[in-house]
Amino acid sequence: MLVAATGLMSPASAQNIAGTPRRSDGSTVKDLVRAGQRARAAGKWTEAYDAYKRALEAAEPSSTMERERAEIAGELGLCALRLRSYRDAAEHLAWSLEQREALPVALQLRFEAGLRKATAHVATLLLAVDPPDAEVIVDGKLVGRKSRTHTLFVEAGERMVRAGAPGREESLQMFTAIPGQEHKMVMQLARSSGSTKEVAEAAPKETPKALRSTPALRTQAPSPWASWPGTLRIAGIAVTTATVSAGSLLMIRASRLDGDLSERRDGLARDPTTSVSMCWQAPQRSACAELRSLRDERNLSGVAGTVLVIAGGVVGAATAASFFTDFSFLGRTPAQERIHVSPVATGHGMAVNIGGLW
Repeated sequence: MLVAATGLMSPASAQNIAGTPRRSDGSTVKDLVRAGQRARAAGKWTEAYDAYKRALEAAEPSSTMERERAEIAGELGLCALRLRSYRDAAEHLAWSLEQREALPVALQLRFEAGLRKATAHVATLLLAVDPPDAEVIVDGKLVGRKSRTHTLFVEAGERMVRAGAPGREESLQMFTAIPGQEHKMVMQLARSSGSTKEVAEAAPKETPKALRSTPALRTQAPSPWASWPGTLRIAGIAVTTATVSAGSLLMIRASRLDGDLSERRDGLARDPTTSVSMCWQAPQRSACAELRSLRDERNLSGVAGTVLVIAGGVVGAATAASFFTDFSFLGRTPAQERIHVSPVATGHGMAVNIGGLW
């Protein structure tokens, strides 16, 4: 009877005894994989997708089947890509490539090419969660594994991410998913008031006297000189604007007077009875007095305009330099509100370093 039973044992039963996973309907993982390959070769992508999906569900996550599970997940992702289910394709292909050491190089290249095509149609969310055991829900779908970092794929549009953990306050964030782009998000769950109260009650209580012996820190009122650099900068800008404007107007006036002077001098030069060279030594009440007055007025306007423009430039340069000067050495500005601005020049360009404490 033992010999007869051994001889009549079917091949499928022998594989099942040897340890090959077997589904309730009697189909093995290898049978499902072969069915998926036949459907894929015939261009029946829906049947191929169903066969690979059932094979992945039947494959047990053991170390001996790591390569087989990675291959099945990759083929399932390629089928989903053919069916234009881009999010499903990206998830399975990315999971398969996480075990790339177990995959042949040819399969790695195929799966990487498929992943690039899939991620061009979905958004990639790089999510960091603290604590790492928090449950993450994206658009109402629970993320399978718990980890400190997640790489998730979502469809385009407004998406909602929710995270929660025991003893922590729930966190909820919204973002707009853009196809082909990476979005980064950090969700740090604060301790809930109840858990904080329990921790405080469990901690050893200190004596009230020790607490009262510590004098309370008083907030020192800001000095009235704390804002004097800003006041001087405003005044410097106003003075610069006024002096440069006035100097420019005087220089324009000097230019016009010079034109009038040249025109009248040319008119005297055409008069044979008058010598222009003798006009500058003429008496005050002579016919050349107006010409000499125009000359003096021109010279005065030109000199005054030049002086005002130079003075405005000096004040403006000093005002601009004050923006790159740290006045904290005078002890007027509180250290916690200090901002440092310093220029940086290198062989490749110029920049400004801005730092502060708040």
